Amino acid sequence: MGFLGRLFGDSTKEEKTMTKLNIGIILGSTRQGRVSPQVGEWVKGIADKRGDANYEIVDIADFNLPFLGTTDGSEPGIAQWNTKLAELDGFVFIVQEYNHSITGALKNAIDFAREAWYNKAAGIVSYGSTGGARAAEHLRGILAEQKVADVRTHPTLSLFTDFENGSVFKPAELHLTNVNAMLDEVNQWSGALKTIR
Repeated sequence: MGFLGRLFGDSTKEEKTMTKLNIGIILGSTRQGRVSPQVGEWVKGIADKRGDANYEIVDIADFNLPFLGTTDGSEPGIAQWNTKLAELDGFVFIVQEYNHSITGALKNAIDFAREAWYNKAAGIVSYGSTGGARAAEHLRGILAEQKVADVRTHPTLSLFTDFENGSVFKPAELHLTNVNAMLDEVNQWSGALKTIR
C-alpha cells in the first residue's frame, strides 16, 4: 500500500486477496435423521487439510428461520443468518435431492437474504438416487439470481454406493479428487470476486 493508501486507510485489490478467505459449508437440510452433517463434516475434513482458507459448517437449522411470508421479519435468526452470510467470501452447499429439486428449507434460507449473497462464489456437493444432479441444477438457477457464481466441478454422491442403508455415509475414494478440484475453483473465484465487493 502506498503512502496515500496508508493515510486514508484504502486497501488494494492485492491486499484484499492476501488474507485467508472464509468459506461456509452450508448444510441444506433440517429434517430429523438427515445425513447432511456427515457429508458436511467429510467435506470440511478434506478442506481443512488444504490450509488455503478458513472453512466452517453453517447449519441452517441453527437459525430457526420461519417460513418466508409468515413473519414480520423480527425473528433474531433472520438477522443472525444475514450476518453470518455477510462474513463469508464463498460457499459450499451440501445439497440433497427431494422431488427432483432442493429442500424447501434451503430455498427458504436462500430467500431470507439478498445482498449478503452478492458477488460470491459457490461449489455444490449433492447426493441422491441420481447423485442429486437435478437438485444441483435447480440450485444453480437460484444462485444466479442472487449473484452467486457457481463453479463447474460438482461432486455427486449416490445413495446406493456412498451410503450404507441410506443413513451411514461411506464415500468412495474417487470423490476426493472432485472435492479438491471443486474447492480449488471455489477459492479462486471467491478471491477474484472479493476484489469487486
